Amino acid sequence: MKLATALRLGRVSNLPTVSTNVLAGLVLAGAEPATGTVLVLALAASSLYVGGMFLNDACDAEIDAVERPERPIPAGLATRREVFAVALALLFAGVLLAATRGLASGLAAALTAGLIALYDVVHKRTALAPALMAGCRVGVYWTAALAIAAPRYATVALGSLVLFAYVMGLTYAAARENTTAIVRIAPLLGLAAPALLSVLALPRSYVGALCLLAFIGWTVHCARLVRTRVPTQIRRGIGGLIAGIALVDALWLAPTWPLAAAGALAAFGLTLLLQRFVAGT
Repeated sequence: MKLATALRLGRVSNLPTVSTNVLAGLVLAGAEPATGTVLVLALAASSLYVGGMFLNDACDAEIDAVERPERPIPAGLATRREVFAVALALLFAGVLLAATRGLASGLAAALTAGLIALYDVVHKRTALAPALMAGCRVGVYWTAALAIAAPRYATVALGSLVLFAYVMGLTYAAARENTTAIVRIAPLLGLAAPALLSVLALPRSYVGALCLLAFIGWTVHCARLVRTRVPTQIRRGIGGLIAGIALVDALWLAPTWPLAAAGALAAFGLTLLLQRFVAGT
């Protein structure tokens, strides 16, 4: 398998948002993140993410042959068996890496890996797919949060609920990227959850206000794109909403760690840049 094929299979352009999930999970838990812990957890979460993307293509190979023949497996750039093998190795590696930060973190990573596998196997056949995908992203929050002693469970739970709502809306739209059907507004309302919480509950700051404005403007722009009937525009909107996960994390980081919030904004921009070279969906 060529490197370019592996990068496409892993949707590696979206990895900056996985790292910001780790930072947000640690901050929500009340940690003052140490560099070593952040790096290990970011590597663990990235391994889970890329493994999940590989597994997704392996599970969807027959459907992609009809709907997206340009994907690596139907295009003959990789075999289904080797993609499965890499996927399982990466998922296992992600769990092991998280476990080096403690048993609780390792168990959270294992549960996340299980949700990833379940989503990849059944997502084309169940209306619960958006919830499963949202659970996978929330799992990164908890994998990071449980790496520290005495995390603030209530705060992590609140952050998880907000991220869950956002990713639910995003995944609902993503399920329609290969159609010309209009995406209904109601299932997209979860995208507004981070902004609503930021306005009502988070402390005010200049950095927080900047993050909030960026989030609102970008989310409205992407929501308009996914509600067109043009598949290429819908995919642009979905890629943009994936990048927007870093903006969700920035809202959590801004009140207590402005520098990390600025880093999350940079991760948002980096994700958009990388998506020009490696498709995010």
